[in-house]
Order: sequence, then C-alpha cells, then structure tokens
Amino acid sequence: MKTSDLQLLARAEVRDLASYNAGLSSEAVRKRFGLTRIAKLGSNENPLGPAPAVAAAMAQACSEIALYPDASCQTLRAALSAKLGVPAEHLVFGNGSEDLLSIISRVFLDHDDQVVTVVPSFGLHFIYPLAAGAQVIGVPMTAAGEFDVPAMIAALTPRTRLLMFSSPSNPVGTTLGAEGLQQLLDALPAHCLMVFDEAYYEYAQFEAGYPDCLSLIQASGRPFILLRTFSKAYSLAGLRIGYGIVSDPLLADLIDRLRTPFNVNRVAQAAAVAALADEAHLHATLEHVAGERQRMAAALQAMDIHCVPSMANFLFFSTPFNAEAINQALLRQGVILKPWREAGYTDYLRVSVGSASDNDLFLEALANALATQQTRSA
Repeated sequence: MKTSDLQLLARAEVRDLASYNAGLSSEAVRKRFGLTRIAKLGSNENPLGPAPAVAAAMAQACSEIALYPDASCQTLRAALSAKLGVPAEHLVFGNGSEDLLSIISRVFLDHDDQVVTVVPSFGLHFIYPLAAGAQVIGVPMTAAGEFDVPAMIAALTPRTRLLMFSSPSNPVGTTLGAEGLQQLLDALPAHCLMVFDEAYYEYAQFEAGYPDCLSLIQASGRPFILLRTFSKAYSLAGLRIGYGIVSDPLLADLIDRLRTPFNVNRVAQAAAVAALADEAHLHATLEHVAGERQRMAAALQAMDIHCVPSMANFLFFSTPFNAEAINQALLRQGVILKPWREAGYTDYLRVSVGSASDNDLFLEALANALATQQTRSA
C-alpha cells in the first residue's frame, strides 16, 4: 500500500486533526544548537520539583512493579476524599487529566454534537471532541484576555453536549470570577455537561479573589466534571496522574466503562499520595511562582511587552513580531517557550515561571531577540 493510501485507513475525523503541540525537550534543543545551558519554560513544569517524600514513596512502589496497580486507586482516593471533602465515589482518575479529557469526549460525544469552549485554547479541548466527531465552537476571549461570558452563553444550542474550558485559562492565565461562573451555570441547558478544567487550581487558590469554583458548581445542581492534576503544582508531570470530581457517581461509572483498567500506574499512585501530604512543599512552590511571576511581568512591562494578568504558573504575552520568529531566536539562546499558533494569536507566546536563573535567562534572551527583530525590520 502506498504511503498516501495509509491515511485512508483512519477515520475521517482523525485524518483532519492537527497534532497536539507538546513542545520541545531540553535534549532536542541542546543537540540542535550545541548548547549546554537550557531554560525549559514551555510546559508549565514546577522548577522546585516534587516533595522530598515522593522519591521514597516511588522507591517503595517500585519493589512491587511486577504486580498490577490498584485499578480503583483506593489509597489515593481516600486521601483526596478527605482533603477535598468529596465522597470517594465522586472521584475518577486518569493517566494525567488529558487522559480524562479523551475519555470524556468518547463517553459523552457523538457525531453532530457540539462542544463550546474558548479561544485561545488548550489544544486538547478541540482535538479530542473533534476526534469523536463533534463540532467545536470556540468563543474568543475579550481583547483584555477575559472570558466573554455573554458570548459563551449565546453559543449554547440544543446540540451542545459539553461546555468545556479551563480556569485559570491555559494559555492566557486569567480566571473566571464567581459572577461569571454563576451566569454560565444558570444558562447551562439540561442536556449539557460542564467540564471545568482546573489544572492550575493550586496556583489560583493561593491568590486573593479566586472563587471556590467547586463549591459554586456543586451548589448549582448541574451535571459537571471538574478536572485537576498532579502534573503542575505537585510536580509529577513525568508520572502522568490526574483526577476528576463528578456531580454524580453515575458519571464516574460511565467514565470507568471506557478507561483502561489500570490507567494509573502503581508508582504514580504512591507518588501522588506522598505529594498530597506535604503542604509545606506545595506552599513553597506557590510562593515561588507568585513572586517570580510578578517579577517577570514587571520586566516584560518595562520592555513595553503586553502581558495578560495571570493566576497560573505562566504568562501569555505578545510582541510586535511573529511568535515563531521570536521563538526561533530564543531557542538559539537556549530558551524553550511555546509560541501560539491559533489564528489571531500568532504574535503571542506562553512562558512558564521557572527558577529565578531560568527566568533571568529568558528575559535576557527575549531582549536580545526583540533587538534583533527590530534591527531587521528597520
């Protein structure tokens, strides 16, 4: 069979999909440019690393890796239930919250269904529903980078099955206030499930003014799935573990019907339990990010760079130049960011809040890149 014909073996929805932009690894950039110093600031990882107890928990779990993991994540389920005040049967677990997004799309979406989300967006909020055959309606955020709640409500139709978006927004970093969230909940059709992606919850809940979204959504009586992850503030990105809180155990049962039986490995479960127990380490992470984020935003403002206010561990900013041109200039200096590729946002980049030294390298490299672009365009 010719290579051109192999694509025809896939479903039409898959053939038309764009690939998810997972970003570059430090190894790839180091090898490509012959560099020794790399600041990896494209994937919103935690520069402080995991809690000290995580390594010991992982080592203990490794002694039993010949055995299948607990398919129900009972120890972690009990720990999360106690911490969140949520009944254990209202929790679901995934190989990262991305795994749960994929399962949710396959469980609840069919051809001709609609999903309402926002743009700019987390790419998988588009990719997974499109793969299921659904239509995705992207509602642009305002010019100030805020949620356009009236436009989101106007986009809801009798075909809308999921209202799915992240707050804090990925990639923008802004959050939906209590009033806006309540307006969305009040407008949610009976046939529509809210999927509230709160991957960056820990960073936001450290900030004044961030509402208790879980309590608001629970009080609404609407069907929902609220997603969180151990990849970001808890620094377990390499282990892939996320979880969801559902409004009704039936939703958990439906999700469990399509998840792989052992989708969260033994080591990840043990690490998550250990990470969850160390409040002091989490607090240190949140303090570091809040301080460095403020410093970085002020430095960008001093360069006359537009930066959207953020409650997450990243900043979304635009320059007068194409993002990919700036990105290439930064890569040559050993700085990995994520240039945005959605139409209307191709002059924006997202930078993670890293260590102080990595952040300094980014700011220096960006100043150099901007100066070079300005010289070329003069």
